[in-house]
Amino acid sequence: KKGSENMSRPPKPYKLLKMEGKSNKTKAELKQRKQAEEAVLTGVALKERPEVRENPIAHKEFLRVRNLLGKIEKNDDIYGPVINRYCLLLAECVDFEEKKEKYYNLIDKITNDHEKAMDDMAPGDKAAHLIEYTKSIDRLSRNIISIDKQIQTKRRMLFDIEKENIMTIASALRSIPKEVKKEENPLLKALNG
Repeated sequence: KKGSENMSRPPKPYKLLKMEGKSNKTKAELKQRKQAEEAVLTGVALKERPEVRENPIAHKEFLRVRNLLGKIEKNDDIYGPVINRYCLLLAECVDFEEKKEKYYNLIDKITNDHEKAMDDMAPGDKAAHLIEYTKSIDRLSRNIISIDKQIQTKRRMLFDIEKENIMTIASALRSIPKEVKKEENPLLKALNG
């Protein structure tokens, strides 16, 4: 098992060990774990930036994430810049998705209007109308594709932030030693030279 040490799971957080109430850890080990966990936090509560607070979607997501982080006692401002950026990106994604939906609805309306107009048009006017209709649909389709590319870019950024935050919290837990540092016996040290 020594060779697979870096593949092992991170140690359980102090709070989880206390909640389970069945840890095989000594009081000293639990105390050390608690101190090590507290050392990787600033002690400053997560703060919402004004631009996040002013955006209803970003604000709602911030409150959700802050609540979740609070439940695992990671509601710390060390994560503040990333969480605020994440909330704004999510709001931008939602905004782009709403715009994309409006373009789809506009295409439906133009198509319905086009079909009605074609029924009432003289044969000579149909060609010019069809050309204009095709140009309009093409422009709207290009806008949809452009918006979709922006959405995909922002979703990738969201995913990267989500992954990094999970890894950051996990790496903070991995940095906590599993074993208590043992005091060296001065008598044994003197005898062993």
